[in-house]
Amino acid sequence: MTTAPIVSRLAVIGAGLIGGSVARAAKAAGAAKTVVVTDRSPEARKRVREIGGDFADVVAETSAEAVKDADLVVVAVPVGACGDVAKEIADHLKPGAILSDVGSVKTSVARDMAPFVPKGVHFIPAHPVAGTENSGPDAGFPELFVNRWCILTPVEGTDPAATEKLKAFWERIGAKVEAMTPEHHDLVLAITSHLPHLIAYTIVGTADELGEVTESEVLKFSAGGFRDFTRIAASDPTMWRDVFLHNKDAVLEMLGTFMEDLTRLTRAMRRGDGDALFEHFSRTRAIRRGIVSMGQDSAAPDFGRKHGPLPIAPIARPYASDDD
Repeated sequence: MTTAPIVSRLAVIGAGLIGGSVARAAKAAGAAKTVVVTDRSPEARKRVREIGGDFADVVAETSAEAVKDADLVVVAVPVGACGDVAKEIADHLKPGAILSDVGSVKTSVARDMAPFVPKGVHFIPAHPVAGTENSGPDAGFPELFVNRWCILTPVEGTDPAATEKLKAFWERIGAKVEAMTPEHHDLVLAITSHLPHLIAYTIVGTADELGEVTESEVLKFSAGGFRDFTRIAASDPTMWRDVFLHNKDAVLEMLGTFMEDLTRLTRAMRRGDGDALFEHFSRTRAIRRGIVSMGQDSAAPDFGRKHGPLPIAPIARPYASDDD
């Protein structure tokens, strides 16, 4: 039996990683009868047309054209541009439509978009907590949201039925859904996402500035920790610039706490206080195990990364004993 679509017409504004994945997932899961995609970049629109029906049924030239008759509009642009997009499409949204977004910051998005939302349109900001370091129309894939969280932050007075419909859409494309206030969302994401990105950008930048370590050595001997930092630091710079500017209060609060913890660890190393270091590392190790047990990451060796075939001859182990 074919499952009925959640919405008849979905419009996605922004054909990058998240927008492209929303469109592809909606197509693959039958969450929308018709998927319309647009992007401000002519090259991106051209590429969506080339990819074809697995991405979109219709490629619109403008945002205003894309949202015409749409039941659900998902704005997938950097958070700093959300207000301008809302202003552009306001007069073209049909009564009863749901207007949402995918931004990593919610308080500023709600503030910037809400003044342009027409009466009768349901405005429900959202944030799928999923992504990769890649960007552009070719970066998206329909499985991106499977078993990932999508946080809804409905504004005051939102029709509960509209919230349930948006929840059903995200669940259809694989996500787990939870609701909270925009302010609480921004505080939570400041520590779970925004601060880690800030640290990653800083560490990779520091490595780039070290004169005594050549670039080839940084690339050649990058251990797992640094390698993962480089993956995070390869994320879209426009998106993350806007995130830090629009959630600066929460990020600065978390950064202050982080700096206090870093000072305590620095003091422990200077004093040779192994007990303090061990206690801290044990506590953080438990958090990692909790994330794995909740299904938010893999406990597989090397995090399940794919590798090439093993060499025919065994790798020499110069430090192994004769009994090993």
